[in-house]
Amino acid sequence: MTTGRRRIFLMRHGSVTYFDGAGKPYLPETVPLNEDGRAQADAAGHAFAAAGVRFDRVIVSGLPRTVETAARVLALTGQAIAPQVWPELEEIRGGRLSTIPTDELKRAFTGAFEGLVPAEQRFLGGESVGELMDRVHPAIARLRADAGWDTVLLVLHGGVNCAILSLALTGQRLFLGGLAQAPGCINALDVGDEERDWVVRCVNHSPPDPLQPAARATTMELLFEQYRKSR
Repeated sequence: MTTGRRRIFLMRHGSVTYFDGAGKPYLPETVPLNEDGRAQADAAGHAFAAAGVRFDRVIVSGLPRTVETAARVLALTGQAIAPQVWPELEEIRGGRLSTIPTDELKRAFTGAFEGLVPAEQRFLGGESVGELMDRVHPAIARLRADAGWDTVLLVLHGGVNCAILSLALTGQRLFLGGLAQAPGCINALDVGDEERDWVVRCVNHSPPDPLQPAARATTMELLFEQYRKSR
C-alpha cells in the first residue's frame, strides 16, 4: 500500500560548550561543536549510512553548530548536498542572563521545557514559546508544501525540535516541553498531504547511546548548574 507520505529526519545539533569553567557564557550564536558533539554528529552519520538513507535536501538554521553537524553527517554518508539555511529555524532566543534576578533564574532556564508550556512563557527572559512557534510552524508548512523532495534532513535545535514534534503529535499550536532532545539525536517523522497527516516514527534516538541509561537531568537543568557558578 502506498500512502504518499514523505520522511523528515529531524536532528538536534551535537554537543557544544555554552559556559566556561567559571560559568561565564560564550556567545551562543558562535559556539562550535565540542569533542563530544563531533563524535555525536559522526555517530549519526554512520547510522544514516548503515541504513542506506539518502537525502534529497538538507536544511540547517545557519548557526555554526547546526552547519557543522550537517557537514559531518553528509561527509559520512557520502552525499554532496549544499545545506539550505533557514534562519527562522534558529533556536529559541534568550535575553541577557545578567538581568534575570537570582530567585527567578532556575525558572528562566527550565520553564520553557516543563510539561505543557504556556505560549507566554519566556526563555531566559527573551523570546516566548508562542513567538517561537509562530516562526517555526510556518516554515514547516512551507517545507511540506514543496513537492520537490521525498526525504529531508533538518539539523536544528532542542527548542525548535520540541515545537516541531509538538505540532506533529498534537496537530495544534501547543508546546510539549518534556520532549527530551539529546545532543546529536535523530527523530523520524512522516508527513502526508493533509495538514494533520503526521506519523511520528521515533523520537530522541541517540546513536552513540540509544538507551541513555545515565541520563536523568534535562539539558536546561545541566546548563543552569553550569551558569549558576557565575552568580
